[in-house]
Amino acid sequence: MFSELKFPVPWGHVAAKAWGHSEGHPVLCLHGWLDNANTFDKLIPLLPRALQWRRFTLMGHSMGGAVAGMFCFLYPEMVDKLILLESLGFLLAPEDIEAWLKSKRRVIDGLLSLEAKQQTPKAWSPKAALQRLLEANSHLTAEGGAILLQRGATETPAGLVYNRDMRARMQSREFFTVEQCVKLLQKIQDRVLIIVSQDGLLVPHNLPSRNHFVKALQEAFESALKEHIQLAEVPGSHFVHLNEPKVVSGIISNFLTAQNTRARL
Repeated sequence: MFSELKFPVPWGHVAAKAWGHSEGHPVLCLHGWLDNANTFDKLIPLLPRALQWRRFTLMGHSMGGAVAGMFCFLYPEMVDKLILLESLGFLLAPEDIEAWLKSKRRVIDGLLSLEAKQQTPKAWSPKAALQRLLEANSHLTAEGGAILLQRGATETPAGLVYNRDMRARMQSREFFTVEQCVKLLQKIQDRVLIIVSQDGLLVPHNLPSRNHFVKALQEAFESALKEHIQLAEVPGSHFVHLNEPKVVSGIISNFLTAQNTRARL
């Protein structure tokens, strides 16, 4: 069972879902780029419920992992444990300064273009909406796509409309070098679990041009955190937690229950 939450903000509201009992401190789960809270629907029921933490715990998938990582670096005293699903907690920086400048300019130009167009969102049939989602996310199964679509689209008289702020597609992010990453890693005060999928987005054959960065970053994690870090490689794709939650639920449960801690998911 879960309950819906809405947090008012100046531009509208931030939507969330709460699982489990209301006692204790929460574990905040952050979904990936252009996804929604349903991404954790199949994983959360497989995790332990009778947990208790003294501090805050974060779990993030993909870009949500980068957000979780940044929070840990800014407020290390608040974070009890960090769980990264198909994420290293950082966004990779272009080595070429010109490429970095072009990416920043592309974001600004894209935002200005979106604001100028002010287009009405396109409506899709349920079948077409799912097909488009699956075509854009080759790591998703049809079942996983349908779960995301339940929360990721609104039914209108014309059909389904995606619930997305199109500005998010511009990917306005903060990037870091390996040296910066190492310094930030040293701020993490507690344990980190990183789960990488064998057919995900962080394996060498899927990142040929950035393999050296990923390898260096993994080595930096192991060097800076030592006994505080646990790396796990599992079979599956970028959405393994949604497509095959049992593959990762045991690893995450053991990590969460270590040291007889307790929290609310």
